[in-house]
Amino acid sequence: MDDETPVTRMRVVMHDPRTLDPEQELVDRTRLSDDEVSQVVRVLEAMRRWRTTERAMSEASQRYMKLGETDMRALRFLIAAQRQGIIATPSSIAHHLGISTASMTRLLDRLADGDHIRRLPHPTDRRSLVIEVTEETRRSARASVGRSHARRFDVIAALSEGERDVVARFFDSLVATADTSGGQPETPPAPTQ
Repeated sequence: MDDETPVTRMRVVMHDPRTLDPEQELVDRTRLSDDEVSQVVRVLEAMRRWRTTERAMSEASQRYMKLGETDMRALRFLIAAQRQGIIATPSSIAHHLGISTASMTRLLDRLADGDHIRRLPHPTDRRSLVIEVTEETRRSARASVGRSHARRFDVIAALSEGERDVVARFFDSLVATADTSGGQPETPPAPTQ
């Protein structure tokens, strides 16, 4: 019998500025009490758990449907467009996904090879195609992704009107903080002579 003791699991603090930024170089906490900082950290930890859960759900849906992330995003777009009676073309899908036309062609070939989409003639533009999701793929997506979305909708619907407004403002404010530079510090302007 081994005399090994179980490894004690250490909890690494990921979002607490009291630990990660004690000198307050990045996060000014002077206006907040310790309890308020703990509440902020609790929200940040909840967001981290949600991102982890959402990533796991997305990966499970991808495995279930045997597709990659971009393929799944394309199918969600196509399903939404079809439900709204909007014609989806290769260029509208490429624009939505932010990919090149060459990448779009490969994506459509993969989806067509897997019987996930149909390419149909465009009703008014001979040079373009209409892309539609097959009924079987729509049902599969509804069974996996659709049920997850429905559960999230129910959670949000259970909030009061005021709570929903606060949550929406919270997410809008988070979006406004997005750093699109990839985390690189801004380059200061070159000195003028």
